[in-house]
Amino acid sequence: MAENPVLTFTDRGIFCPDGGFFIDPWRPVDHALITHGHSDHARWGHRRYLATHQALPVMRQRLGQIDAAGIAYGERLQIGGVTVSFHPAGHVPGSAQIAVERRGEVWVVSGDYKVEPDGLAEGFVPVRCHAFISECTFGLPVFRWQPQARVMEDITRWWAANAAAGKMSILGAYSFGKAQRLMAGVERIGPILTHGAVEEMTATLRAQGYPLPETVRAVAGVDGKTHPGALVIAPPAALGSAWARRFGPAEEAFASGWMAVRGIRRRRALGTGFVVSDHADWDGLNSAIRATGCERVFVTHGYTAPFRRWLAEKGYDAGIVATEYGEEAEEAAAAPVADPAAPGAEAGGAP
Repeated sequence: MAENPVLTFTDRGIFCPDGGFFIDPWRPVDHALITHGHSDHARWGHRRYLATHQALPVMRQRLGQIDAAGIAYGERLQIGGVTVSFHPAGHVPGSAQIAVERRGEVWVVSGDYKVEPDGLAEGFVPVRCHAFISECTFGLPVFRWQPQARVMEDITRWWAANAAAGKMSILGAYSFGKAQRLMAGVERIGPILTHGAVEEMTATLRAQGYPLPETVRAVAGVDGKTHPGALVIAPPAALGSAWARRFGPAEEAFASGWMAVRGIRRRRALGTGFVVSDHADWDGLNSAIRATGCERVFVTHGYTAPFRRWLAEKGYDAGIVATEYGEEAEEAAAAPVADPAAPGAEAGGAP
């Protein structure tokens, strides 16, 4: 690494010496720039926060009273000796890549991202840069997603078949981002009920103007008798629980990128898994990196070792950065403990 780089990697997070700030730090710092509201990137305890205007409501919902300022996508802000700007990452509503520029040299921290538009999150915008810090949660060729429209059709057919059989449909999905993406994308053939954790995030996003359908919070007295044939969207941890059983006869499914691995579906004893991820697949990672025009890539949280080797073979100056991203509490059980396709590789990342 060149002397006096734009960004450095510390035990607290990614640090900008010339700006005096950290990006998505995992230990308390004075000044934190945050890519998005997931709890492995937006953590409690920092003195000051900066995030997109769209990300702040979810962050405040999760973190409580924080000293936080908002910034518009594309707005340029001088901090110390650098200029920062936030650009859509396509991961979840409000998510951003953070560009840091110093005397014409640009580094971009991607946070988490996906390149396929989902109709809800602000679509990914590649940023030209010299160095790109990229996640690689699904950085193996085995992970290639089907178009979203096709997956939503599959979910709609599953829901319709269950309703015709007199059953409820309970779909496990991360409560912020994926749950709302599913309810907005699936064809509405009946009522949609939501777990409290999902409904809180949905209400927060709906209040911001994101186009989300009507949902019913699954409180006591809301069940399969009051809403027969409904689709229930809940955090993955609710699958198979007493909370889920109160709906009566039901089929359960899990929406996650990890559902591409049959062994994980068997481990969770799920007959049905829908491959839906808010992270880029193999092709998405490669296309995003190419679009930046960068020469240097640092990969974080995911299949870092094989993906770094792949990038090096393609001529990139590629390295691995150790971070503490990637394990959202309600998703951790889904991720493999070892690489299902290449023994010895790393795994991680909330799907």
